[in-house]
Amino acid sequence: MPKPLQLSHQQAVIRLRDIRAQLEELEARDDLTTDDERQFDELTTEFAEVDDHRRQMERRSVLERVRSSTQAADRQPPALGVERGTPSGRGGAYDLDPILNPDSVEDRRFRNPWDLGEMRTFGRSPEDVGQELRARALCAVEKMAGANDGIRSTATSIIEAWDDKRGSIARMCLATSSPEYMRAWSKLARGAGHMVTPEEQQALERAMSLTDNQGGYLVPFQLDPTIIITANGSINQIRQVARQVVATGDVWNGVSAGAVSWRWAAENSEAADNAPTFGQPTVPVWKADGFVPISIEAMDDAENVTTEVGRLLAFGKDTLEAGAFVAGSGAGQPTGIVTALTGTSSIVTSTTTDTFASGDVYKTDTALPGRYRPNASWLANRGIYNAIRQFDSAGGTNLWERIGADVPPMLLGRRALEAEDMDGIVNATQENFVAVYGDFDNYVIADRIGMSIEFLPHLVGANRRPTGQRGWYAWYRVGADSVNDGAFRMLNVT
Repeated sequence: MPKPLQLSHQQAVIRLRDIRAQLEELEARDDLTTDDERQFDELTTEFAEVDDHRRQMERRSVLERVRSSTQAADRQPPALGVERGTPSGRGGAYDLDPILNPDSVEDRRFRNPWDLGEMRTFGRSPEDVGQELRARALCAVEKMAGANDGIRSTATSIIEAWDDKRGSIARMCLATSSPEYMRAWSKLARGAGHMVTPEEQQALERAMSLTDNQGGYLVPFQLDPTIIITANGSINQIRQVARQVVATGDVWNGVSAGAVSWRWAAENSEAADNAPTFGQPTVPVWKADGFVPISIEAMDDAENVTTEVGRLLAFGKDTLEAGAFVAGSGAGQPTGIVTALTGTSSIVTSTTTDTFASGDVYKTDTALPGRYRPNASWLANRGIYNAIRQFDSAGGTNLWERIGADVPPMLLGRRALEAEDMDGIVNATQENFVAVYGDFDNYVIADRIGMSIEFLPHLVGANRRPTGQRGWYAWYRVGADSVNDGAFRMLNVT
């Protein structure tokens, strides 16, 4: 706890309440131990010190108001540093007036975290400015409209984990989550751009200055599909187990380390060079786009078009990525896990040509190095799982952890994930990549926060006449790739 003389008035009041609660808790106990009695005495002493500090600040507050009023009456300029909101006085290094300005400078500033006009940037390092931007963004997340607790929790995690030193993600959050931006964006989504106020237009222009795309408006931070998908859960099961990161540029750069070289060392022997071998895997992010048409009637009938648009964009994004994370080529789109492992030493071939048997499942499990097996998952088409269930007359009891009315979620004690884009049947005379098994922490999905969107007020038909529909054209960027092929094994029935 800060020393009493370092507490603001509000902090002192809060501390007094805490001390009272602790004293009442101790008093309620039947028998106090020696430690309890010592704590009771310490709390009593602290209460007196904090309460005296509080009363001193209140007296100084009254005196400052008297001085200010006297100066105003004499038509003299106020004494240096007594303006509202300016540090002054004995405790002025933190608070000016503990009564009129009960919060700390930071707390008072963030009553409106989106107002960056009151930020002081001159003479401050970019890292220092970035820290304040992050603090403001985290405050904005708690205040932003149109979000539930899951979205707020996800947004907080993204800012804390992935924002860079200059506050790039925090700055985007502040620009696109403000009430003014949300109102302006909602009006544009409804085709009511003519109703945007000058204040809302300024919010739009500030947000547009942050994107390197040409044209379009950034989707509000709380409606960004990446945040919604993470908060609500993905229909794409690869995303559920893969390592998800946030990219602030065109390429995500990671660090991987090989095995450390350990040795058995004799006493007093010189240490060996046991440093790991570092590599730098990269995952480029690629552009994807989509189009959402909606009739004017549906728009008028919808209770909340803005939220509905966010949901539709998130669903379309998730569906598109499901196929790319399996079989994406890596050229202009993410690299799918099957594509990444094809042609590598991670391939496990079937024991019998063009025949998928139970022994192949065990063979794949055995081939995966032990260090990756505890966190491993299976990935296959539902048709392959159904084939596994039919390997023996008992319904696959030697393979599945449990049998139920549906396909069980476990295979050989590990999660069994579905992917429709993987091979579902075995075709003779060709390769059939029927299952991937491994630790998907080594498959990285790099999301670029910030989807852009253009609003089309009227769609036209073949004769260039309006169809009674509006539309939204959206684009974003995402990448994915395996950063450690050795963490996987892929069964090829060939």
